[in-house]
Amino acid sequence: MELLIDWSALIGGAAFALSGFLLSVRKHLDIMGVFIIAFITANGGGIIRDVLIGVTPRVLMDLTAFIIVLSVFILGCLLHYLKNIDIEKQRFFILSDTLGLVAFSISGALIGLEHSLSFFGVIFLAFVTAVGGGIIRDILLNDVPIIFKSGFYGSVAILIGVSVWGLSEFDEINKITLSCVFILGLFIRLIAYRYRWRLPVLK
Repeated sequence: MELLIDWSALIGGAAFALSGFLLSVRKHLDIMGVFIIAFITANGGGIIRDVLIGVTPRVLMDLTAFIIVLSVFILGCLLHYLKNIDIEKQRFFILSDTLGLVAFSISGALIGLEHSLSFFGVIFLAFVTAVGGGIIRDILLNDVPIIFKSGFYGSVAILIGVSVWGLSEFDEINKITLSCVFILGLFIRLIAYRYRWRLPVLK
C-alpha cells in the first residue's frame, strides 16, 4: 500500500503543480509567485491531511515534493517561452487539475485506510487531500474556489474515497483495481466538465 500511496502522490503532485503553474501564469504573477502557487497547489492538501492525522507533513521530511514542483516549474517555463507551444490553453489546465484531483483522492483514501480510519475518515481524507491545495490556490489568487463552482469536482473525490474504501472491505486493493478507479475518476470528471454537470443550486 505504501508504494501505491507514493505513486499516487507523485502523479498528483506533478499534475497539481502544473495546474498551479498554468493558473498563476494566466494571472500574470512574477516567477516567485508562480512557484509558490505551484508548490501550494501540489502540497497544500497533503499538509492539511497530515496535520489532521497527527503526523509531520511529508513535504517537510524529504525533498521529493520540492524537486517535483521545481521540475514542473522549470519545464513549464521552458515550454512557456517556446513560441510554438501555448500551454496556457484551457484544456491543459483542466487535464492537469483532473489528474491531480484523482491521484490525490486515491492517495488520501489509502492513507486513511493505512491509519485504520472509519468510513467517514477515509472519505474525508480523500476529499481534503484532493481539494485542499486547490482551495488555498484559488483563495490566494482571489478566485472563488473551483470546488464551489463545479458540482462534479469535490463529488469525484468523494466517489473515489467510497470506491477505495469499498475495495478495502473486499480486500481487493491492488494496482489493477486502483488503476480502474483512477481511469473511472478521470472519465467522470472530464465528462462532467465537458457537459457541464452540476449539483442542484439553491435559489
